[in-house]
Amino acid sequence: MKLLHIFVKNKILKKFQFILLFLISNLLISQNVKKELFVKYTENEIIIDGILNEIDWDLAKGVNDFYEYRPNYNKKPKNPASIKILNDDKFLYVGIKILVNENDLRAGSLKRDFDATVSDFIALVFDTFNDATNAFVVGSNHLGIQRDLLLFNGGVPVGQSYDMTWNIKWTSKSFIANDYYTTEWKIPLSSFRYREGEKSWRFGSYQRDSKNTAWNMWHKVPEDQDFSDMAFLGDMIFEKPLKKSKSKKTFIPYINGIISNDFENQNKFNDFEFGGDAKFVIDNSLTLDLTINPDFSQVEVDDQITNLTRFEVSLPEKRQFFIENSDLFSSFGDRGDSNPFFSRRIGIAKDLDGNNIQNKIIAGLRLSGKINNDFRIGLINMLTEEDLENNIASNNNTILALQHKVFNRSNISFLFINRESVKDYDFESNNPFNRVIGIDYNLASSDSKWEGKYYFHKSITPNLDGDDISAGFRTNYNSRNINFKVGALYIGDNFNSDLGYIKRKSIYKIDPRIGYTFWPENKKILNHQIEVAPFITWMSNLNNQLSDYFIFTKWDIEFKSGINFNISLRNQYTYLFDEFDPTGINNGNSLPANSEYHYNNYEIEFNNYFTSSKFKYRVEQNFGEFYNGNKTSSQISLGYRFEPIFTGSIELNYDNVSLPEIYNSANIFLIAPKFEFTFTKDLYWSSLIQYSNQTENLSFNSRLQWRFAPLSDLFLVYNDNYYTENRYNSIFIPRVKNRSINLKLTYWLDI
Repeated sequence: MKLLHIFVKNKILKKFQFILLFLISNLLISQNVKKELFVKYTENEIIIDGILNEIDWDLAKGVNDFYEYRPNYNKKPKNPASIKILNDDKFLYVGIKILVNENDLRAGSLKRDFDATVSDFIALVFDTFNDATNAFVVGSNHLGIQRDLLLFNGGVPVGQSYDMTWNIKWTSKSFIANDYYTTEWKIPLSSFRYREGEKSWRFGSYQRDSKNTAWNMWHKVPEDQDFSDMAFLGDMIFEKPLKKSKSKKTFIPYINGIISNDFENQNKFNDFEFGGDAKFVIDNSLTLDLTINPDFSQVEVDDQITNLTRFEVSLPEKRQFFIENSDLFSSFGDRGDSNPFFSRRIGIAKDLDGNNIQNKIIAGLRLSGKINNDFRIGLINMLTEEDLENNIASNNNTILALQHKVFNRSNISFLFINRESVKDYDFESNNPFNRVIGIDYNLASSDSKWEGKYYFHKSITPNLDGDDISAGFRTNYNSRNINFKVGALYIGDNFNSDLGYIKRKSIYKIDPRIGYTFWPENKKILNHQIEVAPFITWMSNLNNQLSDYFIFTKWDIEFKSGINFNISLRNQYTYLFDEFDPTGINNGNSLPANSEYHYNNYEIEFNNYFTSSKFKYRVEQNFGEFYNGNKTSSQISLGYRFEPIFTGSIELNYDNVSLPEIYNSANIFLIAPKFEFTFTKDLYWSSLIQYSNQTENLSFNSRLQWRFAPLSDLFLVYNDNYYTENRYNSIFIPRVKNRSINLKLTYWLDI
């Protein structure tokens, strides 16, 4: 009996050990195995009506194992989703079901590419080349309104690595019941770039639950990494290898009627223009874009800003031709200090008074895409018109970018830029061309903890030799708790890039940063972080004279509700090599050259941008010392939605600069109300009013857009600009500067 007891005991123990070992091994395996979704091939017709009633949907293997990424990491979603995907030789079919109460669904707008934070929707991520660097994102909400974009740079950092201008023709329909809704998509495979015979794509999905201020995800992303990070995508496995899709040809002609009146120069202008774009898909992986006589009259106007710095401000590009695939061209160098290619330089020139004016673009082309799995190419060539009245030459502008993948997600990129006059001009005799060559190494580890950039650029300019390089590096480490950065750059005195943004030259700069993130077990707080970041700049051409230092200390707290609060302290030193008026008035005494200043200021910010509230706000208050005086600044952003028809907002900026009596002091205002109506899915009207007493300008922009066919639009645009001539303290007297009306028709034709 004793032997039997020992035998049974040992047998049970072994079984227990085996079960324990099995559970541990499965746990370890589950943490390392990619998630998969199987795509079933179909030869049957799928009717896109939002109702998943075809037999193919019953036969398809779906996935439903979503989890909550924010605010309660790894919890079961309150509104779970399930996804099934089918394909035939021409189309990708997507069927989605989301369990949610009909009354809890929200749509912030009826417009395509809606704000992701204020609408319920689901999106799918397709990494068709399996490179964890570039991806197509397609999504829709419960009303079938579409949202599509491109991800680049691996999707990080979130909010800075996407392109919303990418649009494709696809179909989406939804069906809403009391406690769920279903949606069907039909996406042409020709919309994507992929290799013939491909058997799998990297794949992911994320879902917005507005009522619960939640982001739900299918693929597993660590809590401390961006949800858009492509390093953590799963796989979608095709039942049959993909065939080569039909090469797509797209023509987008336009006609534009213009009525304008320049009251300042007493010049009236009435004209009728035409031109257009063409897109050709080459071998499923390259896209050739052509443009003739491009017109950007329908593009949103630039936001006015208050500039209290010594440097030119870099405004974002809004012209679609230059934005698409822009990561190939614009990611070289240092974006803040030395960006060798800045697309806004093309078609922008200075008149005889030094003012920026629009110079006409005659024609251009862009070739971009994949040569093979590891090699990308980008080529832009644009021809601009001459303007002899303002001594502006006709220029040929060429940008060539080559990118080769190394290791897992990193790449090496080569850049060549050439701006060259098409003929000899007397006023261009000293500067007929400018060229830049460069190489960049972009680091991205497989787990996204390490990221960096290392670059070396050289310019070639007539009559300038030596000290013509720009070089720098940046290495970032991001973990759950600790993040740090080390970085430095050098810009030579003779480094020039006519098509770039160079903030200033002849500098050495270092900008390290260290931060620590806390993840408390708290029902209301998601995380909070403390960060210290010094920036130090020396002038290399002035015996390495210290020019600036800036020590930034910040505490940031993020609440699970989506509210964010931060407070910061800035300790600053500035040496002025030239006279400078920080108010921008320039009609009194400026701060003298060869003077230095030490000053401190404080900033508090409070916003609810990431909540689902219909009322959005951001309040920022800055106060403290400023050069040899004081400055108090207030920035308020308010917005409200009457879903889904109307969104209204207003930007209010106020700066009180108080310097000693012999220097300029000022109260500077910037007011910008904006109104947007989305009457239907195809009819939109937006208006923007901007007034700045620093620039003495009052402007009105109103745009009516009717999408009469897929990606085809009729625009009616009204612009009005006034001089205000108030000089801060005098009477507000608007005087009309210029006025224009545009009626523009574009049509998207696929062949």
